[in-house]
Amino acid sequence: MDILAIESSCDETAAAVVRDGRQILSNVIHTQVAEHGLYGGVVPEIASRRHVEMIVQVADTALAEAHHSVSSVDAVAVTAAPGLIGALLVGVNFAKSLAFAAGKPLIPVHHLRGHLAANYLAHPDLTPPFLGLVVSGGHSHIVEVLDYTELRVVGRTRDDAAGECFDKAARAMGLPYPGGVSIDRVSPGGDPSAFSLPIPHAEGYDFSFSGLKTAVVNLLHTAEQKGENVSVPDLAASLSHRVAGMLVSHTAAAARDLGYTKIVVAGGVSANSVLRTQLDECCRREGWTLCLPPLSLCGDNAAMIGAQAFYEMEAGHTAPLSLNACATMEISASF
Repeated sequence: MDILAIESSCDETAAAVVRDGRQILSNVIHTQVAEHGLYGGVVPEIASRRHVEMIVQVADTALAEAHHSVSSVDAVAVTAAPGLIGALLVGVNFAKSLAFAAGKPLIPVHHLRGHLAANYLAHPDLTPPFLGLVVSGGHSHIVEVLDYTELRVVGRTRDDAAGECFDKAARAMGLPYPGGVSIDRVSPGGDPSAFSLPIPHAEGYDFSFSGLKTAVVNLLHTAEQKGENVSVPDLAASLSHRVAGMLVSHTAAAARDLGYTKIVVAGGVSANSVLRTQLDECCRREGWTLCLPPLSLCGDNAAMIGAQAFYEMEAGHTAPLSLNACATMEISASF
């Protein structure tokens, strides 16, 4: 089954054609990073306008590279939640139009389910059940993936997401957007023990990153008021190791308690080099299997949406043309 997938939840306009949830036939992404970098973060109105301008071109290119037309694919899939509502609506309405015109099934996909599904493309033998860690700019979840379309959240952030912590701390350090990428670029040159950053507490397997972000901002403000210089590489390294340590320790605790030996990591923050190293060390020590997406599939893309769409289609999760976008939705919920 070949599925045309559309992704427009934030600042990437993307389209892909994916076969049977496992093989990428095409994967086209138009990023707006340079433009939003002028403002230090994503401007929702600008993102929506750029999606409108680029979505036809991106979809045409994806179809051409896969040697397909809209009439020859088997279904049309689209990210319908969560995300920036204006950005989502561009993709949803475009996908609805294609599905209607070509007489194809319409498959709504949850963005975070898509991130996990990126690993189905990278690891052909991966099957549920497994424990998933989804970490991005807007979300930090520990999820039991009981089956392809049956998921249960066992841990989540109580305030800021890990990616948001990186982005806001990076801005305070004077690093360019996207902050997580900038921190990962400079932290290898720093000393991770240079600053003793707090470890915020939350119940169970939950996370809290707001206090950590505030500690970094306050440290920088205090140094500025005293006329002292702060080593950005040292602070970036200290922050990276603290965030990664929290993510790994909570995930490992959940895996031990719930009996999982297969750990799957996804989302933009899964590209962080410190997190990848610490996860690898933890899983080797415990004798667990670790699945990480390649860097090309860590960020937002449509191939991951097409991968998850295959399993949603198999479960009968299609949508009528009255489908609407949702800015927020639990990963465990169905459309």
